[in-house]
Amino acid sequence: MKKYVSILSLLAIFLLSGCNNAPITAESPGVWNHFFIYPFSKLIQYVAYLFNDSYGIAIIILTVVIRFLIMPLTLKQTKNQEKMKKIQPEIKQLREKHTGKDRESQLQLQNELMAVYKKHEVNPLSMGCLPLLIQMPILFAFYYAIIKTKEIALHNFLWFNLGTADPIHLLPVLAALTTFIQYKMSTTELAASNPQIKMMGYLMPIIILFSAWKLAAVLPLYWMVGNVFLTIQNVVLQKRKKKAASASL
Repeated sequence: MKKYVSILSLLAIFLLSGCNNAPITAESPGVWNHFFIYPFSKLIQYVAYLFNDSYGIAIIILTVVIRFLIMPLTLKQTKNQEKMKKIQPEIKQLREKHTGKDRESQLQLQNELMAVYKKHEVNPLSMGCLPLLIQMPILFAFYYAIIKTKEIALHNFLWFNLGTADPIHLLPVLAALTTFIQYKMSTTELAASNPQIKMMGYLMPIIILFSAWKLAAVLPLYWMVGNVFLTIQNVVLQKRKKKAASASL
Protein backbone atom coordinates (compact mmCIF):
# COMPACT_ATOMS: atom_id res chain seq x y z
CA MET A 1 0.00 0.00 0.00
CA LYS A 2 2.82 2.37 0.85
CA LYS A 3 4.23 2.13 -2.65
CA TYR A 4 1.22 4.12 -3.86
CA VAL A 5 1.71 7.01 -1.41
CA SER A 6 3.80 9.06 -3.84
CA ILE A 7 1.20 8.59 -6.59
CA LEU A 8 -1.64 9.68 -4.33
CA SER A 9 0.39 12.68 -3.17
CA LEU A 10 0.89 13.86 -6.72
CA LEU A 11 -2.73 13.30 -7.64
CA ALA A 12 -3.70 15.38 -4.61
CA ILE A 13 -2.46 18.40 -6.53
CA PHE A 14 -5.41 18.00 -8.86
CA LEU A 15 -7.83 17.94 -5.93
CA LEU A 16 -6.27 20.95 -4.24
CA SER A 17 -6.04 22.94 -7.45
CA GLY A 18 -9.72 23.66 -7.15
CA CYS A 19 -9.39 25.22 -3.69
CA ASN A 20 -9.99 28.87 -2.92
CA ASN A 21 -7.38 30.93 -4.77
CA ALA A 22 -8.03 34.23 -3.01
CA PRO A 23 -4.95 36.51 -2.85
CA ILE A 24 -2.63 35.61 -0.01
CA THR A 25 -1.93 38.18 2.71
CA ALA A 26 -0.60 38.23 6.26
CA GLU A 27 -4.25 38.20 7.41
CA SER A 28 -5.25 35.13 5.36
CA PRO A 29 -6.91 32.64 7.73
CA GLY A 30 -5.78 29.07 8.23
CA VAL A 31 -2.59 27.36 9.34
CA TRP A 32 -1.62 26.40 5.78
CA ASN A 33 -1.99 29.97 4.52
CA HIS A 34 -0.26 31.57 7.51
CA PHE A 35 2.70 29.24 8.02
CA PHE A 36 3.36 27.89 4.52
CA ILE A 37 1.87 29.83 1.60
CA TYR A 38 2.39 33.39 2.87
CA PRO A 39 6.02 32.83 3.99
CA PHE A 40 6.83 31.23 0.63
CA SER A 41 5.18 34.13 -1.16
CA LYS A 42 7.31 36.66 0.72
CA LEU A 43 10.45 34.55 0.29
CA ILE A 44 9.97 34.27 -3.47
CA GLN A 45 9.36 38.02 -3.72
CA TYR A 46 12.47 38.80 -1.66
CA VAL A 47 14.75 36.54 -3.70
CA ALA A 48 13.27 37.93 -6.92
CA TYR A 49 13.98 41.47 -5.65
CA LEU A 50 17.67 40.52 -5.35
CA PHE A 51 17.67 39.51 -9.04
CA ASN A 52 15.91 42.44 -10.69
CA ASP A 53 12.42 41.13 -9.91
CA SER A 54 12.93 37.91 -11.87
CA TYR A 55 10.57 35.47 -10.20
CA GLY A 56 11.64 32.68 -12.53
CA ILE A 57 15.25 32.96 -11.36
CA ALA A 58 13.99 33.16 -7.77
CA ILE A 59 12.14 29.86 -8.20
CA ILE A 60 15.23 28.19 -9.65
CA ILE A 61 17.47 29.48 -6.85
CA LEU A 62 15.03 28.42 -4.13
CA THR A 63 14.69 24.99 -5.73
CA VAL A 64 18.47 24.53 -5.59
CA VAL A 65 18.55 25.77 -1.98
CA ILE A 66 15.82 23.31 -1.03
CA ARG A 67 17.75 20.51 -2.72
CA PHE A 68 20.83 21.40 -0.71
CA LEU A 69 18.77 21.35 2.48
CA ILE A 70 17.41 17.87 1.81
CA MET A 71 20.75 16.60 0.49
CA PRO A 72 21.50 14.66 3.72
CA LEU A 73 18.32 12.66 3.12
CA THR A 74 19.18 11.97 -0.52
CA LEU A 75 22.72 10.95 0.44
CA LYS A 76 21.28 8.57 3.01
CA GLN A 77 19.02 7.22 0.31
CA THR A 78 22.05 6.71 -1.94
CA LYS A 79 23.83 4.74 0.80
CA ASN A 80 20.70 2.66 1.23
CA GLN A 81 20.73 1.91 -2.49
CA GLU A 82 24.34 0.77 -2.24
CA LYS A 83 23.36 -1.65 0.51
CA MET A 84 20.49 -2.86 -1.65
CA LYS A 85 22.88 -3.63 -4.49
CA LYS A 86 25.01 -5.79 -2.19
CA ILE A 87 22.09 -7.93 -1.08
CA GLN A 88 20.64 -8.45 -4.57
CA PRO A 89 21.97 -12.06 -4.76
CA GLU A 90 20.05 -12.96 -1.58
CA ILE A 91 16.91 -11.25 -2.83
CA LYS A 92 17.18 -13.02 -6.19
CA GLN A 93 17.50 -16.38 -4.47
CA LEU A 94 14.40 -15.71 -2.39
CA ARG A 95 12.37 -14.69 -5.43
CA GLU A 96 13.48 -17.83 -7.27
CA LYS A 97 12.60 -19.89 -4.20
CA HIS A 98 9.09 -18.45 -3.84
CA THR A 99 7.67 -18.35 -7.35
CA GLY A 100 4.09 -19.08 -6.33
CA LYS A 101 1.50 -16.37 -6.94
CA ASP A 102 -0.87 -17.48 -4.19
CA ARG A 103 -1.33 -15.36 -1.08
CA GLU A 104 0.57 -17.72 1.23
CA SER A 105 3.66 -17.89 -1.02
CA GLN A 106 3.75 -14.14 -1.49
CA LEU A 107 3.34 -13.53 2.23
CA GLN A 108 6.21 -15.90 3.00
CA LEU A 109 8.36 -14.15 0.38
CA GLN A 110 7.64 -10.75 1.90
CA ASN A 111 8.44 -12.00 5.40
CA GLU A 112 11.77 -13.45 4.30
CA LEU A 113 12.60 -10.29 2.34
CA MET A 114 11.91 -8.16 5.40
CA ALA A 115 14.19 -10.44 7.42
CA VAL A 116 17.00 -9.85 4.90
CA TYR A 117 16.39 -6.07 4.96
CA LYS A 118 16.50 -6.08 8.76
CA LYS A 119 19.66 -8.19 8.82
CA HIS A 120 21.53 -5.75 6.55
CA GLU A 121 19.86 -2.61 8.01
CA VAL A 122 18.22 -1.65 4.74
CA ASN A 123 14.97 0.31 4.54
CA PRO A 124 13.24 -0.52 1.22
CA LEU A 125 10.64 2.21 1.80
CA SER A 126 13.29 4.92 1.59
CA MET A 127 14.18 4.04 -2.00
CA GLY A 128 11.94 6.64 -3.57
CA CYS A 129 8.85 7.72 -1.65
CA LEU A 130 10.34 9.47 1.38
CA PRO A 131 12.18 12.30 -0.42
CA LEU A 132 9.09 12.95 -2.52
CA LEU A 133 6.80 13.03 0.52
CA ILE A 134 9.06 15.57 2.23
CA GLN A 135 8.92 17.73 -0.88
CA MET A 136 5.12 17.66 -1.17
CA PRO A 137 4.48 20.53 1.32
CA ILE A 138 7.10 22.54 -0.57
CA LEU A 139 5.40 21.83 -3.89
CA PHE A 140 2.00 22.84 -2.53
CA ALA A 141 3.46 25.98 -0.94
CA PHE A 142 5.22 26.93 -4.18
CA TYR A 143 2.10 26.31 -6.21
CA TYR A 144 -0.29 28.33 -4.07
CA ALA A 145 2.20 31.06 -3.23
CA ILE A 146 2.42 31.75 -6.96
CA ILE A 147 -1.21 31.50 -7.98
CA LYS A 148 -2.29 33.50 -4.89
CA THR A 149 0.33 36.24 -5.38
CA LYS A 150 -0.60 38.41 -8.34
CA GLU A 151 2.91 39.80 -8.85
CA ILE A 152 4.33 36.29 -9.20
CA ALA A 153 1.47 34.69 -11.11
CA LEU A 154 1.60 37.34 -13.86
CA HIS A 155 5.37 37.17 -14.28
CA ASN A 156 6.70 35.99 -17.62
CA PHE A 157 9.86 33.90 -17.60
CA LEU A 158 11.45 32.64 -20.82
CA TRP A 159 8.49 31.49 -22.97
CA PHE A 160 5.96 30.82 -20.19
CA ASN A 161 4.00 32.45 -17.39
CA LEU A 162 4.70 31.15 -13.88
CA GLY A 163 1.06 31.19 -12.82
CA THR A 164 -0.38 29.37 -15.82
CA ALA A 165 0.34 26.19 -17.73
CA ASP A 166 3.23 26.10 -20.18
CA PRO A 167 1.58 27.04 -23.52
CA ILE A 168 3.80 24.68 -25.54
CA HIS A 169 3.93 22.01 -22.80
CA LEU A 170 7.71 21.74 -23.04
CA LEU A 171 8.25 22.02 -19.28
CA PRO A 172 6.03 19.02 -18.41
CA VAL A 173 7.85 16.95 -21.03
CA LEU A 174 11.27 18.01 -19.69
CA ALA A 175 10.15 17.33 -16.11
CA ALA A 176 9.01 13.83 -17.06
CA LEU A 177 12.13 13.17 -19.13
CA THR A 178 14.54 14.29 -16.40
CA THR A 179 12.60 12.19 -13.88
CA PHE A 180 13.10 9.12 -16.05
CA ILE A 181 16.80 9.92 -16.57
CA GLN A 182 17.22 10.29 -12.82
CA TYR A 183 15.55 6.91 -12.29
CA LYS A 184 17.78 5.22 -14.87
CA MET A 185 20.91 6.68 -13.29
CA SER A 186 20.10 5.78 -9.70
CA THR A 187 18.03 2.58 -9.57
CA THR A 188 18.51 0.58 -12.79
CA GLU A 189 20.36 -2.28 -11.08
CA LEU A 190 17.77 -2.50 -8.33
CA ALA A 191 14.86 -2.40 -10.76
CA ALA A 192 16.10 -5.56 -12.44
CA SER A 193 15.23 -7.57 -9.32
CA ASN A 194 12.48 -5.41 -7.80
CA PRO A 195 9.29 -5.15 -9.91
CA GLN A 196 7.87 -2.43 -7.66
CA ILE A 197 10.83 -0.11 -8.19
CA LYS A 198 10.76 -0.82 -11.91
CA MET A 199 7.06 -0.07 -12.08
CA MET A 200 7.44 3.21 -10.20
CA GLY A 201 10.41 4.19 -12.36
CA TYR A 202 8.25 4.06 -15.49
CA LEU A 203 5.04 5.25 -13.89
CA MET A 204 6.33 8.37 -12.12
CA PRO A 205 7.37 10.24 -15.30
CA ILE A 206 3.91 9.61 -16.75
CA ILE A 207 2.22 10.86 -13.59
CA ILE A 208 4.42 13.97 -13.52
CA LEU A 209 3.72 14.63 -17.21
CA PHE A 210 -0.05 14.53 -16.76
CA SER A 211 0.07 16.32 -13.39
CA ALA A 212 1.99 19.27 -14.84
CA TRP A 213 0.24 19.44 -18.20
CA LYS A 214 -2.47 21.92 -17.16
CA LEU A 215 -1.16 23.25 -13.85
CA ALA A 216 1.02 26.28 -13.14
CA ALA A 217 4.38 26.10 -14.90
CA VAL A 218 6.20 26.45 -11.58
CA LEU A 219 5.54 22.75 -10.82
CA PRO A 220 7.36 21.26 -13.83
CA LEU A 221 10.01 23.97 -13.44
CA TYR A 222 10.61 22.84 -9.86
CA TRP A 223 10.69 19.15 -10.84
CA MET A 224 13.02 19.75 -13.78
CA VAL A 225 15.52 21.89 -11.84
CA GLY A 226 15.44 19.42 -8.95
CA ASN A 227 16.09 16.48 -11.27
CA VAL A 228 19.00 18.26 -12.96
CA PHE A 229 20.44 18.98 -9.50
CA LEU A 230 20.13 15.31 -8.51
CA THR A 231 21.68 14.19 -11.80
CA ILE A 232 24.72 16.42 -11.24
CA GLN A 233 24.90 15.21 -7.63
CA ASN A 234 24.89 11.57 -8.76
CA VAL A 235 27.60 12.21 -11.35
CA VAL A 236 29.80 13.87 -8.72
CA LEU A 237 29.22 11.04 -6.24
CA GLN A 238 30.00 8.38 -8.86
CA LYS A 239 33.24 10.13 -9.81
CA ARG A 240 34.27 10.36 -6.15
CA LYS A 241 33.43 6.69 -5.67
CA LYS A 242 35.52 5.66 -8.67
CA LYS A 243 38.38 7.87 -7.48
CA ALA A 244 38.24 6.32 -4.02
CA ALA A 245 38.15 2.82 -5.50
CA SER A 246 41.17 3.58 -7.69
CA ALA A 247 43.08 5.02 -4.74
CA SER A 248 42.46 1.87 -2.68
CA LEU A 249 44.00 -0.41 -5.34
